[in-house]
Formats: sequence, structure tokens, C-alpha cells
Amino acid sequence: MEHRYLGASGLRVPVLSFGTGTFGGEGDFFKAWGQTDVAGARRLLDVAIDAGVNLFDSADIYSNGAAESILGEAIKGRPRDSLLISTKATFRFGEGENEVGSSRYHLIRSVDAALKRLGTDYIDLFQLHGFDARTPIEETLSTLDDLVRAGKLRYLGVSNFSGWHLMKSLAVAQRYGWSRYVAHQAYYSLIGRDYEWELMPLALDQGVGAVVWSPLGWGRLTGKIRRGQPLPETSRLHVTGDMGPPVQDEYLYKVVDALDEVAQETGKTIPQIALNWLLQRPTVATVVIGARNEEQLKQNLGAVGWNLTAEQVARLDAASATAKAYPYWHQSGFGERNPSPV
Repeated sequence: MEHRYLGASGLRVPVLSFGTGTFGGEGDFFKAWGQTDVAGARRLLDVAIDAGVNLFDSADIYSNGAAESILGEAIKGRPRDSLLISTKATFRFGEGENEVGSSRYHLIRSVDAALKRLGTDYIDLFQLHGFDARTPIEETLSTLDDLVRAGKLRYLGVSNFSGWHLMKSLAVAQRYGWSRYVAHQAYYSLIGRDYEWELMPLALDQGVGAVVWSPLGWGRLTGKIRRGQPLPETSRLHVTGDMGPPVQDEYLYKVVDALDEVAQETGKTIPQIALNWLLQRPTVATVVIGARNEEQLKQNLGAVGWNLTAEQVARLDAASATAKAYPYWHQSGFGERNPSPV
């Protein structure tokens, strides 16, 4: 398993990490993702660890805390220092007025509750799940810095931030000498390349590693979704299709056609090719893979140990290219002074 530095930090992470959104299955949304119990989670962790994957990502809202609890049970008996645990908080987790956001009140409560559910004394990577425009950035960052100094958090990251959200936060952290964000858990896939427009150049400039979520385009790049064919009965898109990144059907089919060509040349599966393409993009530190079962996990693990050729990457780039929003389309016309990050 290849390892990379997480942004401008000294932490080395595997290029593939395992996401626990399929653990628990509480509520219709997460039930559609998966319903892995403790026994199933232990088996999936065995497979992942045997392949060199030791970074496991969760969040408090995954199955209302059940995913963290199941992960905590699954890591019992394993050497804690051989594992990297990441989780997230910010979104509403309770009915009270203060059970949401990145306030000092909510963050301290969220971290303490996550530590209890995970059964650990510290979290290796803690990420804000979204930006809280209602709370001063100084309050959020000073609280996170306190939690780092207390030994409860090792590294900090964010998720789903806009460019200015992240840049302002980094500037505030630098001004006061507080712990800075070294990771951005962002959506990025062959059918969702908006990350490249602003967030990737920012990450290159500021040393922020991408932790990629939904690398298979919200379950659309499994190889099972084809032009002229109905959704497979087992697809979670029946329930979650309208809740994730929007994708036009014809655009999806165009990308899948290109993936099919590369699959025939390489003998690899469509998911493996889509994941391998991501691993060759700038700033990508780790790609979060998920699996409802052992077969899916093993297939995704086959994305490493080989590389697409430059010509194959170029073909996939061309097939997945889209018109950029302003000002990015304008900036792309001045590559001499504003070069593309890829």
C-alpha cells in the first residue's frame, strides 16, 4: 500500500482509506448505504488492514452515531497506535439550540461524545463536516487548538468548504499561531471535477491534502449503470439519488463509455479505473472507499499497485471535461500566468 503525507503535515496516510458510512444502517438514508454490524465490521477491517489500509473514517451523523460505535467495537483488541481514526462533526446532532455547528459548546461536546463512542483517547484526524457561518472562525479554531493541545485531537481538517471558507480559516490560524487544517475531505470523481477549479489550486498553494469522498460518483461508477438499462435493484440510488451530487445521464454514459474502453485495455474494473485516476491527481492524499461487503472492498482495493498510462488518463480527462463556471472559464484562457493544476 502506497502512503503519502497528509497535506503539509508529517502524518503519512495510506492512499486508500476505509469509510464507515455503511456501518449501522439507521434511518432510510443510511440503510440504503449499508447495514454492517459489529461482526461484519470486524471482518471488513481485517481485509482492509491485511491490504495495508489502516485509516478509517467516520462521522457523528452516520447512522446517528452508530457507525462510530460499531467502528469502536471493531477496533477493540487491535493496537491503537497501528490505526488512524478520523471522524467529523458540525451538522445537527440533537434537538437543542446548540446541538449543531462549530461553536465551542458543540465542538467540545461532539469530540468528547465521539471519543466515547469510538472507545479511544484521541482522534488522529478530526474534520469539520461543513462550514458554520454563524460562528466566528476565531471561536472555532481556538477551540480546536485547545483540543489538540489537550491531546484529544492529533490533526485537523475540514469537509465541504468553499475556497474562501478554507483560505480565511488558514489565515486566521496563521495569525494566532493555532493548529491549521491539513486536510480537506472533498467530493471528487471522474463525474464530479469541480474540486479542480479552485480547491485544488488552493490545496497546492497551502499544503492541504485532499481526502476524497464518494470517489465513484455517489455509486454511479460501479459499472452497473448503463445507457438504456434500468437501475440495478440493489442500487442505493433508488433512495439516495436525489440527495447526492447531481449528474446528467448522458454525461455519465459518456464517461462510462470511456471507462469501458480503458477497462478492455487494462483488464481492470470500472471502479478500479475510476479510483486509480483519482490517485494520479495533484493534492490527493487518500481516497475514501466504502463497501457493504467483503467482495466490494476487495474489488476497490484492486485500484492500487498499478497505474493508468498518460494516454489513458488523457482520454478519461477528455471524456469527463465540462464547461467551467465563471471566473474559472475566464482564467483558463490565461494559462501562461494562471496554469491549470492538472
